[in-house]
Amino acid sequence: MARCVFIDLSGTLHVGRKPLPGAIEAVQALRQAGYRVRFVSNTSSKSRRYLQQVLGEIGFDIALDELFTAPLVVRRHLLKHNLRPYLLIHPDLAEEFADLPQQDPNAVVVGCALEHFTYANLNRAFRLLKQGAQLIATGRTACFEGRDGLQLDAGPFIAALEYAAGTEALVLGKPSPDFFAAAREEFSCPLERVTMIGDDARSDVGAALKAGMRGMLVQTGKYRPGDEELIEHTDAVMVANMSEAVERILAEY
Repeated sequence: MARCVFIDLSGTLHVGRKPLPGAIEAVQALRQAGYRVRFVSNTSSKSRRYLQQVLGEIGFDIALDELFTAPLVVRRHLLKHNLRPYLLIHPDLAEEFADLPQQDPNAVVVGCALEHFTYANLNRAFRLLKQGAQLIATGRTACFEGRDGLQLDAGPFIAALEYAAGTEALVLGKPSPDFFAAAREEFSCPLERVTMIGDDARSDVGAALKAGMRGMLVQTGKYRPGDEELIEHTDAVMVANMSEAVERILAEY
């Protein structure tokens, strides 16, 4: 039975448009060893097509259907429940939802809108929520490692909307167990045969361990000393980088 590896993108494989040292070779080694690989990400400021293009430009050979993202899961949810979203997202992600009806919204979708988290946009979302719209989030990640350091992700803005509107977001990306379950179902891999590699102690590693998978925390990207203490599960493995993570996987299995 095949073994599967889920890999985070930003901070684990690359930062901005620069691959992290050894990451390209590490992914190649997994493939050559026969592992089934899926790239799972809460990245919600870019479409999957754009992500594939950028990753290809910096050296990663990744097929579009290998990218499993939170916006993809959100799109499926909207279609399944006939929801009309108000999109509080970055314009570069808009193509993922372009064919969905958006008149008279009955849902608010929040992704990493970056500079588009304006007062006007947040206030419109707030008013829709007060009128009964459902709040749907791509993830609760607080921050990510950008080109010039840490940057705010969608999490803090989701928390603000929850507080102001007196509601609770439906989180469809990491750390939701449903996100990992949906990604795993496409592989038909048993939980105990899946390893998640990422730089976020809570959303990547802690959530994967809670879902019954193995978790490996890389000390790259957003990782800061002491982050490992945020992981409640004692079976977490900490490694220096993607190269060491793959070396451990190949040596142990």
